[in-house]
Amino acid sequence: MAIGLAIGTAIGVATDNFGLWLSLGVVMGFAIGNMRNQKEKDEET
Repeated sequence: MAIGLAIGTAIGVATDNFGLWLSLGVVMGFAIGNMRNQKEKDEET
């Protein structure tokens, strides 16, 4: 989640639309974390 937050913050600062990209960064971070957890779960079975 921290990676998505960092990316969102960087894009938000660069485009002067911090609020939008911060929230999108949180969503991207959650999605990436969820995909990693799902992949690990699939490899265990």
